[in-house]
Amino acid sequence: MLPLEEQISILVHLSMADNFLAEEESDLIHNIGQRSGLTKDEVEFILDNPKPVPNVKNLPPDEKFEYLFNVIQLMKIDGKIHIKEISFCERLALALGYKPGVIADLSAYIYSDPSIQTKRSYLRSIADSHLIPRR
Repeated sequence: MLPLEEQISILVHLSMADNFLAEEESDLIHNIGQRSGLTKDEVEFILDNPKPVPNVKNLPPDEKFEYLFNVIQLMKIDGKIHIKEISFCERLALALGYKPGVIADLSAYIYSDPSIQTKRSYLRSIADSHLIPRR
């Protein structure tokens, strides 16, 4: 499992892909960080000083799925999806060992409003169908 600071840093990099941190993006990053045990000040520090995107290829499937879920939700949270955000998500998907199409397929079922939830088992089955087989 990646350190929490690196996990949150990935979200920061995505949120800044369009060179603008929307309030909704900041709120979601704070929410995820604080749910995971970080203080508001710690999340603020990461927002100002994100770590480089780490190597995520060898994470367990559950963690890979959580990354995908969080970055897609963050991409959609401000109601504006930029090509740079999509590109970032697709690059992250590849780094995680997924085919780029996973972003489009999951995006249809992951909503910007965290209160709207599709069954995670269904979302996970979609993600798993896009895993690139290991050689």
